Amino acid sequence: MLAALLSFVVTATLIVLLPGPDTLVVLRGVVRGGRGEALRTAAGIVCGLMVWVTAAVLGLSALLQASETGYEILKIVGACYLVWMGISSVRALLRAAPDLAAAQDDVSATGSRAGLLFSGFTAGLLTNILNPKIGILFISLLPGFVPDGYSTGWTTLGLGAIYIALTAAYFTVLVGAAGRIAGWLQNTRLRRRVEAIGGVALIGLGVRLALEG
Repeated sequence: MLAALLSFVVTATLIVLLPGPDTLVVLRGVVRGGRGEALRTAAGIVCGLMVWVTAAVLGLSALLQASETGYEILKIVGACYLVWMGISSVRALLRAAPDLAAAQDDVSATGSRAGLLFSGFTAGLLTNILNPKIGILFISLLPGFVPDGYSTGWTTLGLGAIYIALTAAYFTVLVGAAGRIAGWLQNTRLRRRVEAIGGVALIGLGVRLALEG
């Protein structure tokens, strides 16, 4: 059991450290609202992982894996969500204001229009649960580390909890480190440009998700 657990921790850590939509959305939160919004976004991602772990334990992820139509629908919806989040970020730069005060108003208006759907906890939650690859990852990864003679359901749940804890620790460190650059982003023009770059990256991730088999 110990060998399987250590092997899982190493594997899970490597997977958590791989950059992806979740990481980018948390960094976007740092740019848009500082550590507070980034932590709320990370909390949404962690809750999304809880949903996927529960689905893996109950066998719902296996149904997703078996249903090509369901997988494609969820993948397209998730891709569209990422692209729209990216567009909402880029739009602030494309509608460049003539001065800093107007620029701030434009960013505030964009954030108001986007509402809760594209920010904070909701952004993290939806980015995670609308990515079917996470569900497939859990149904493929977790059972493979269950030792012979152990309950598949309870052991899978425990491994999922470890994965979630590793993810939470990673985002805590990431937000802490990224928070140091928050002072640089007090300049409105710089903040808008950084947000636009992140928006382009989100659009790219969304397109890649939609096109991948």
